[in-house]
Amino acid sequence: MTIPFSRLGPILLGVVALAGVACSKKGASDADQSVPVVVATARQGSFVVYRSQPGTVTPSNSVLVRSQVDGVLKSIAFSGGQTVKQGDLLAEIDPRASQAQLQLATGDLASSQAKLANAQETLKHFQVLSTQDSISAQRLADQKSLVAQYAAEVKSEQGRIGTANLQVANARITSPINGTVGLRRVDPGNLVGPSDARGIVVVTQSQPSKVIFSVPVNVVPRVLQRLNSGTCIPVDAYGDSPDDVLATGRLRAANNEVDPATGTVKFEAEFANANNELLPNQFVTAKLPVQVLPQAILVPAAAIQQGAQGPFVYVINDDKTAAVVPVKLGPGDTTTAVIASGIAPGAKVVVEGADRLRSGTSVTATASATPAPASAASAPECHNP
Repeated sequence: MTIPFSRLGPILLGVVALAGVACSKKGASDADQSVPVVVATARQGSFVVYRSQPGTVTPSNSVLVRSQVDGVLKSIAFSGGQTVKQGDLLAEIDPRASQAQLQLATGDLASSQAKLANAQETLKHFQVLSTQDSISAQRLADQKSLVAQYAAEVKSEQGRIGTANLQVANARITSPINGTVGLRRVDPGNLVGPSDARGIVVVTQSQPSKVIFSVPVNVVPRVLQRLNSGTCIPVDAYGDSPDDVLATGRLRAANNEVDPATGTVKFEAEFANANNELLPNQFVTAKLPVQVLPQAILVPAAAIQQGAQGPFVYVINDDKTAAVVPVKLGPGDTTTAVIASGIAPGAKVVVEGADRLRSGTSVTATASATPAPASAASAPECHNP
């Protein structure tokens, strides 16, 4: 059935009017739509700048124990890993050769002392005869020389006895320091002596222990300034993960030259190591505070965005729109960023939802449930090991 044009006109006008109303409502809805974001407030406070460097644990003392006399190793008096004190017996060398030398030296000394006594008696007799002109001056002088010769022989034999006694005493090998012995390096029955490169055992003193690590030369002046002023600088030793704190000690010393191959300076930290958490030659990460920024502007690290022009943050204006603000970053860590310039304390920065924002976008802001970056009044406390 065909509809006359006179009746079709009003219908088309109605459809066009309804479409215009719908479009108007949609435009108004789009204009009113805003992006939900989570914001945090920039605050001002102190920030401690840390530096983490790989290091190696070194015992405070380490001694390679060797035999001071040549001989056959008779026995071992320790077990690997045993704790010993200075003077504790570690091993024994067969002393028979040294005892024989001592016996020979003792016999020679007795012989020389007898000769000296006889020569001295003869000299006294010659001196009496000399007063009576009954003996020549030459014979008297010869006797005096003989007495001096025997006296020298006595001293020489006394020295030999001292050496032999020392050899006998050195047949008992004792620990030179307090510490922990390692695994034995030679078995009983082997010939040992002062020239053995391997030695018998290594004794290490790990209480306290040291950690040697290197610091880039551009950081060294700030560390040395605090160290030379007598400030106690704490150092933490970490294991395989950032949460694995093995021990806490203090910075003790710095090397006096830069390693030209790496551009670093070696530092030494000392740890009490009361429970033997640190083992000699163990690889650790040394973390120490190198600087304290007293009036830093702090924001969560999640607020920092990266663009073609560098880092920036989204700041929420009073009219609830987002603004792009370029910033210059200072030192920071995994949770907190230090703003060197760009925003002031009190600015509200976006920490979640930034991927949907553009400059001028309307937002619905919700305060972050995560606390604002904490500030530290000073560097961490330091305790002597």
